[in-house]
Amino acid sequence: MGRTPKDSITIADVARVAEVSRATVSRVMNGRIGVAPDIVARVRAAAEQLNYRPSDLARSLSLGRTNMVALVVPDLGNPLFQQILRGITNASAAAGYKVLVAETDEDPKAEAAIAIEARRRCDALMMVSPRMDQERLIELLPQVQPVILVNRHGPPEVSSVVVDYGRAVRIVVDHLVGLGHRRLAFLSGPAASASNTLRLLALEVAEREIPGLDLVRLECGRSIEDGYAAVERVLDAQVTAVVAFNDLVAFGLLARLNEVGVAVPADLSVTGMDDIGLARFAVPSLTTVRVPQKDLGELAWQRLFASITGSADDADDVPELRLAVRASTGPVPQEPRSQAPADRIGWQQQGDIFELGSSAGMLARYEFGRRMPQVHAPRPYLHPVRTLGGHPLTQVSPVDHRHHYGVSLAVAQVNGTSHWGARTYVRGQGPTLLTNHGQQRSRGVTVDDRELVDDITWYDEQGRPQLVERRSLTGDLAFGGWRLDWRSVLTARYGPVRIDSPATTGREGAAYGGIFWRLPFSETVVLSADGDGLEAAFGSVSPWIAFVQGEVSLLLVQPEQVRPWFLRVSEYVGVCPALAWDEPLALQPNQELALSLTAVLLDRPLEAAEARKLAGRL
Repeated sequence: MGRTPKDSITIADVARVAEVSRATVSRVMNGRIGVAPDIVARVRAAAEQLNYRPSDLARSLSLGRTNMVALVVPDLGNPLFQQILRGITNASAAAGYKVLVAETDEDPKAEAAIAIEARRRCDALMMVSPRMDQERLIELLPQVQPVILVNRHGPPEVSSVVVDYGRAVRIVVDHLVGLGHRRLAFLSGPAASASNTLRLLALEVAEREIPGLDLVRLECGRSIEDGYAAVERVLDAQVTAVVAFNDLVAFGLLARLNEVGVAVPADLSVTGMDDIGLARFAVPSLTTVRVPQKDLGELAWQRLFASITGSADDADDVPELRLAVRASTGPVPQEPRSQAPADRIGWQQQGDIFELGSSAGMLARYEFGRRMPQVHAPRPYLHPVRTLGGHPLTQVSPVDHRHHYGVSLAVAQVNGTSHWGARTYVRGQGPTLLTNHGQQRSRGVTVDDRELVDDITWYDEQGRPQLVERRSLTGDLAFGGWRLDWRSVLTARYGPVRIDSPATTGREGAAYGGIFWRLPFSETVVLSADGDGLEAAFGSVSPWIAFVQGEVSLLLVQPEQVRPWFLRVSEYVGVCPALAWDEPLALQPNQELALSLTAVLLDRPLEAAEARKLAGRL
């Protein structure tokens, strides 16, 4: 029979055609020195003629190495370990290595045997977050050299790449404390996890260093199911924020909180750890510490490869941890405050935000929107805005419309650029997600007691300037509550400007765009000079409009030019004086546009007669 499969070609066949010994062919194929160039050429020509490819197994046996490394992980279902694996495989492939992966299923007793068996099959070993105790780990490591530990410290002579999870959890705690939270729950991870121990130690330090901090430690676990099952214990603990062991635990927690009707972050703030790929798609999007897992895997490989080859270890340091602030965290929920007379109102800077307050507490917070997703059209906004009694009258990034942010100057289209966020209405297509989201960037803020002035530039999606704005926000006590005055002057400094709404591009009634106020979703009574109810107020040029939600009221007045009111109360509660009701608004180069809105926030329900009287006094 003729020999046809190419895999049946052997080193003996190449030796016969090249007229050399099999040992010579082996030396040539393995790249060893000491073979004359003409013989090398003859052997390679024969191999090419016969389509010969050397066996990886045979080469490994000949050279005493496999060009494989073993990776032992506790749980391949955890996206954290998947990303570390991706970093390792990408980096090792460039050096001609393959990765053999073994999973211990979070079983500390099985780890040593699995690690030893994996190391026997490979040239080196990588252990990610081993769960065994330190004594057993120190006993194991000499048996599996060369080895590197990821997210676990070993003895000094063993290389390791470790994320400072103590620092990571402190970043989260400091963020929550900055939002006013003082009673927090920590959902702890597996008891055998070294990174969980680092978290617990950092929390002890935080309790000593942060006045009034009260931490409740709850045993939990590492999975979505563990977080889901922890909700009742979290609610019983009467905390205002939760620090979850990882993002998976936070996902389970968020899911169950939604089922039992707990609003995040209005009732409870939730944070995770690791910033896995799904964190920004959670509902609401998850505030978490960004651990660059893929970079961590690449760094671990660089250090292990240096150990295998005996070369100098010039790998970088562990990547820096960063906080990804998203929609799952917010200010601490406020208990209704006493109706004791408040003193005068004033602005104060708090870190990178500004707060308007009085002796009654914080009344409004001014944020710059730097952490908003680009698809939400980043812009400065006010949230929360509260009555003197502490009742919130704004909402930010709610489930129904993630691009709604408290009180902001949000416009559907400026020369085709969305400063509203989310989808854009396209005639003939309907709402369509376009890459046309601009942003409003503050150039600098000045504060003079009751007045905050922000100079802002509006940019299109290409980063080109469109408008400049001078925004003035002033607070004062009024009518047993307090008033907020918003005045903006927009200037078309960079050329002509056309402002559109969906109504001007074909969607009837959708004239939103202007100083937009998003209220909490609640049963709402609408009052206006043209009558009670949504139908009377919608599209009217009433000089005032009022929203009554239970025992609190929001009265809005247009003190200058009165524009038609756009509002909703069923799918969501929101309102704005519309800039482009039924036709576009055009500005010529250097032309100015003045916008103003006065709000009165009261801890009592208004009736139409009183609302009309108060509006007349503004």
